[in-house]
Amino acid sequence: MSKVALGHESLVGSLLPSNKKSYKVTNRIQEGKKPLYALVFNFLDARFFTVFAVAGGNRITLYNCLEDGAISALQSYSDEDKDESFYTVSWACSVNGDPFVAAGGLKGIIRVIDVNNEMIHKSLVGHGDSVNEIRTQPLKPQLVITASKDESVRLWNVETGICILIFAGAGGHRYEVLSVDFHPSDIYRFTSCGMDTTIKIWSMKEFWTYVEKSFTWTDDPSKFPTKFVQFPVFTASVHTNYVDCNRWFGDFILSKSVDNEILLWEPQLKENSPGEGTSDVLQRYPIPLCDIWFIKFSCDLHFNALAIGNQEGKIYVWDLKSCPPVLITKLSHHQSKYVIRQTAMSVDGSTILAGCEDGTIWRWDVVTK
Repeated sequence: MSKVALGHESLVGSLLPSNKKSYKVTNRIQEGKKPLYALVFNFLDARFFTVFAVAGGNRITLYNCLEDGAISALQSYSDEDKDESFYTVSWACSVNGDPFVAAGGLKGIIRVIDVNNEMIHKSLVGHGDSVNEIRTQPLKPQLVITASKDESVRLWNVETGICILIFAGAGGHRYEVLSVDFHPSDIYRFTSCGMDTTIKIWSMKEFWTYVEKSFTWTDDPSKFPTKFVQFPVFTASVHTNYVDCNRWFGDFILSKSVDNEILLWEPQLKENSPGEGTSDVLQRYPIPLCDIWFIKFSCDLHFNALAIGNQEGKIYVWDLKSCPPVLITKLSHHQSKYVIRQTAMSVDGSTILAGCEDGTIWRWDVVTK
């Protein structure tokens, strides 16, 4: 277990906005009556950078952000199970580069939708409980990882429908896993966090032959020799409560608990003793009225900024390139008063979307001076 390094005071950001960028509301859509738990832009394919997917109830909808604030609906998928409630959605793609959307939630089944022909490409079955988050490997976007209430993380090949690796057991999470994220440049590494208050870093390096085998496997996917991985390379305790969102920021990690703040910290692994090391908390980004779980932040493609909503419908936009932290702006509108579960920043950060508890999608666009 990592220790939090002493002697380093972390830098806390001021809630006084710098206003070096300002945004205005350009659209608001009533998506439905169900809470919207996830929305995400496509960062994998430059042809679709303006396209985003939304999860709410048993439905996944794809939209396009047009010029001048307009949003056009492209297609919608309703799950055959009326009681399904999707909590998470992620873009992926086939080996040929065709866009896929992977969605999961209450029922624990991951639906992989082939966007071009509007059909289910695969249904990934294996988790014993609900799926809280899906993330795609940016360097190999046929691979997704899923965080589940069943205390495991699974690695899947969405092209072939194979469950390649299961990360659980002796060194795994002891409660629901809430968030996962692939390292941006180290293809073997990812991080996971959850209700047990820990953040774990895992390595797939010694199991990579299984990954390669998943692309050439021609037999029934259920006969694939799925491998259990029981030990992470690092476990950190930088929070004292549920950790519901974690993202790599280079080799640093941004993580959020239910304590009205996001932390930026550095995991320092000990080379010869797996699982051990120190965690140096460098910066703290305060988020007022953000102390319930399942509120997630998002960043633009190049990690210049971070956007997060709160319990009363406000959005805080933090500059990730400044030290100490600088609040770029706080977004609020008198009609936006419901919990914002997830935001989505566009590739260049010029558009920010918010998915709300009342089933609305809000679009904010940067004001060009």
